[in-house]
Amino acid sequence: MRLLLPALAALVITAPAMAQQARPAPVLTTPEAKDVWTHAEPQVARVTHVDLDLDVSFESKTLSGRALLDILPSPGAKQIVLDVDDLDITEVTTADRKPLRYTVGPRDKELGSALTIDLPATGNQIAIRYSTKPGASALQWLSPELTAGKKLPYLFSQGQPINNRSWIPTQDSPGVRQTWSATLTVPDGFVAVMSGERLDGAKGELVPHQKRRFRFKMDKPVPSYLIAMAVGDLAFKATGPRSGVWSEPSMVEGAAYEVGDVEKMIDAAEALYGPCRWGRYDMLVLPPSFPFGGMENPTLTFLTPTIITGDRSNTDVVAHELAHSWSGNLVTNATWSDSWLNEGFTTYFENRIMEAVYGKERAAMYADLDWDGLQSDITDAGGQAAPTTRLHGDPGATAGQLDYFKGSTFLRTIERAVGRERFDAYLRSYFDRHAFQPQTTAGFLADIRKNLIRGDGALEDKLQLDRWAYQPGLPENAVHVQSATLAKVDAQLAAVKAGGPVSAVDPKGWATQQWLRFLNGLPRQQTPARLKELDETLLLSGSTNAYVRSAWAELAIANRYDPALNSIQVFVNSVGRGLLIRPIYEGLMKQGEWGQPIAKRFFEGARSTYHPVTAAQIEKIVNK
Repeated sequence: MRLLLPALAALVITAPAMAQQARPAPVLTTPEAKDVWTHAEPQVARVTHVDLDLDVSFESKTLSGRALLDILPSPGAKQIVLDVDDLDITEVTTADRKPLRYTVGPRDKELGSALTIDLPATGNQIAIRYSTKPGASALQWLSPELTAGKKLPYLFSQGQPINNRSWIPTQDSPGVRQTWSATLTVPDGFVAVMSGERLDGAKGELVPHQKRRFRFKMDKPVPSYLIAMAVGDLAFKATGPRSGVWSEPSMVEGAAYEVGDVEKMIDAAEALYGPCRWGRYDMLVLPPSFPFGGMENPTLTFLTPTIITGDRSNTDVVAHELAHSWSGNLVTNATWSDSWLNEGFTTYFENRIMEAVYGKERAAMYADLDWDGLQSDITDAGGQAAPTTRLHGDPGATAGQLDYFKGSTFLRTIERAVGRERFDAYLRSYFDRHAFQPQTTAGFLADIRKNLIRGDGALEDKLQLDRWAYQPGLPENAVHVQSATLAKVDAQLAAVKAGGPVSAVDPKGWATQQWLRFLNGLPRQQTPARLKELDETLLLSGSTNAYVRSAWAELAIANRYDPALNSIQVFVNSVGRGLLIRPIYEGLMKQGEWGQPIAKRFFEGARSTYHPVTAAQIEKIVNK
């Protein structure tokens, strides 16, 4: 059940900074919607709008300035609780600079601190003046040497899941949606971009002291993790009337080619589930240290450069982040215990976009490979009974990419049971009903029962909804889509596994997914001679495809194959995407006295090139 906080309706309508929205997005108050990863108490008092005015200093590696928050208290509320992580707070006042009493609680190494502020006697705005620390977990400051152009430093943020509290003092929970506006002041010669509407031209406005000012706004309520920014030597190239690519100048042409089908994807997505409500769909291709494949920041998806392979075989990443414009950004998991509502829905939707643009077989290839990933995640978790194979569970505890793979398989199973046309109509209505609202697993199950199952007991029994959502493992009604393209790869793989020569393999024209099917399907135990044959015949160590390099590294490490180590070291020093480098470090650590010193040596050399999120993950792996 979705409930609005006790509302002061007149306050919501008349407050000047709330002009963008007639009323704030709801906050869920059901037990399942309680977010254990926030200090905030939004049922008492909540943030509805954030206005940032920040100066970017590459010299000190800090952001400094002011956050002005619009507050909506419940009747009788005396304080508001925010999330912060290692911010240097210098002043908390009303909008007209009258001091407000505040306390910063002890710092939890995972959740940061609670910032508790006495509410003003009059008015609904709080101003916080502060600066970030150089080690802020959401921010990565890159030296010029770590960029493509090698001329200017670079800054970017990564907020998901709870890192934005290290640069924005607000209620950092996906269940608390807020509008925002921002002014970034940067050194002259730099360009700033953000995940909102640009209010100035591409070069901003020149201001005193050789600086430029860029202004942005987001007038639709979003969870705070979707506030994102980047500053660097950036150029733009349009890919269509609603889309374009930002990147460093030397990369912009290649990036624009790689994502050149994005307008077709937007058309396909809108035909499926209704208009995209965010305006533009621009993309930013970041330096290699970006920790993820993509991040679905509204109006400005962040993308890893590892998708640029010149053949558009990794455009599923673009389709995935576009699909988040509905599943995740429009309807958002209320807590990170339900991240499958973002990622599972989006993986299913992504596949439908790929089918519409590239055909059924291309989509089948992705779905079949996801099935492989699902089986692997279940095995690695400890089998069908492992608690971490549940969709709804402890936040951050789900095995591998199971939120993506099991979640999308769940929806595909429902589609097969009720028919595509009926399921599409339901999903379109679901996004409309819950637009700009948080959601829980219980909320989704109640909605599908009311609006799709409608009391059909036989269909309820067939779907096994509760088992999919709350029980471990994979129900027996799971739908496995099989690809004819990958079946041909399997035939060549079988010949090699039977002892046939690698030279008989014909990888000409293989997309990333075919390479992965082959390499991941090879037995983990190989002789040095066979590894040498694989490497020299298929040119694995010198591949320019990051997915291929990562899969080859895993196989080589599993066999303690020393000749591949130089290539692996170069790879982990040049790629910061966690999906591609985590398995390498994990594999090395599993190799005991041979691999553990290598893992620590590689990490020591590469750590400074990783985003803080990735560095923290790898540090946990190598220090086990």
